[in-house]
Amino acid sequence: MTVPKDFCCPISLDLMRDPVIISTGQTYDRSSISRWMDEGHTTCPKTGQMLAHNRLVPNRALRNLIVQWCSAHGIPLEPPEVMDPMAETFASACPSRTSHEANRATATLLIQQLANGSQAGKTVAAREIRMLAKTGKDNRSFIAEAGAIPYLRNLLSSPSAVAQENSVTALLNLSIFDKNKSRIMDAEGCLGSIVDVLRFGHTTEARENAAATLFSLSAVHDYKKRIADKTGAVEALAGLLQEGTSRGKKDAVTALFNLSTHTENCVRMIEAGAVTALVGALGNEGVSEEAAGALALIVRQPIGAKAVVKEETAVAGLIGMMRCGTPRGKENAVAALLELCRSGGAAATERVVKAPALAGLLQTLLFTGTKRARRKAASLARVFQRCEALHYGGLGVGYAFASNSAATRDTSFGGDVSVPMSISVPVL
Repeated sequence: MTVPKDFCCPISLDLMRDPVIISTGQTYDRSSISRWMDEGHTTCPKTGQMLAHNRLVPNRALRNLIVQWCSAHGIPLEPPEVMDPMAETFASACPSRTSHEANRATATLLIQQLANGSQAGKTVAAREIRMLAKTGKDNRSFIAEAGAIPYLRNLLSSPSAVAQENSVTALLNLSIFDKNKSRIMDAEGCLGSIVDVLRFGHTTEARENAAATLFSLSAVHDYKKRIADKTGAVEALAGLLQEGTSRGKKDAVTALFNLSTHTENCVRMIEAGAVTALVGALGNEGVSEEAAGALALIVRQPIGAKAVVKEETAVAGLIGMMRCGTPRGKENAVAALLELCRSGGAAATERVVKAPALAGLLQTLLFTGTKRARRKAASLARVFQRCEALHYGGLGVGYAFASNSAATRDTSFGGDVSVPMSISVPVL
């Protein structure tokens, strides 16, 4: 049987049992290159370059491919020799041209396996690409440049849960590199396949990683509308926000927040049930900040304000965040209530100003809130005072809001929405 050339050691020409990378980026079987170095050689056998060091870094991706090939052809493969436990630490600590070239060569092999391998081989290759894309923009760049994305897209519809999960996670890791976002969005059928995994994925992890991929892609403004318009995308994100795991809810709410920053997505999000899901998330400490931020954006439009007012628990949920939320959560909650009054008309304003304890919470926020929270609270306090004057011919209950100073006056219509943008896409 002919052994693939890339699986053979350049020194012994035999199938490699324990492939390792040397300082020049070339891969050899551990036993062969160790013997070469023990004999006093200080150059690379294949290139003749001087060795910068004698450290041997395991080429795990290549070994996994060799193991899979041997298993498919019934060839016994002895376990590797004991490896230096410091090798992988050294490799991660020294991201040199050596490791860069080795990773590029490995990526090429993996993509060949994705293109021409058996189903099992493609699954192994997708897992290794996922791992290779975990670190470094260089890795993410040359994996995409070498043509991995269309092959990973094909695996998204695989009947194998493992293959699907590894391929969608590989795309997530690749999407962190900005230039790859356009490559993924431009790949024929790729966005639709990611949404299909979000909707019908075999495993929870696959669905959650699909949501995280949409969050990553929606960081580009031009893609927000395309994602929202893809059939089932917003509905599936809303469903994940309501019923997912803690991590799944986080992935979903950050994606929905990104989509809500595009004004043309408002109607789509209402129709898809995203508003209901976001209102429900106000009581979940892990996602309430982002949910309030998204609602503050949605209610800027009258149709969005009308949809939020219809949610019975919306105002109470935002008031609750003003009382018990994080400083950033309180910012977003008071901003959402203010925008609701501005865009929702008399009915929405009345619903807000009649909320129990609003006056006291505004008073507290004016003195203890962040700078932005104080601005929004001052503006909402003036709305409250006008309504009191209208109903009682004066300040009524007699609250004296510290809202007339220039420092607390909010002259902007909407202001910015504060969401912890330190949230990053998980690398998995």
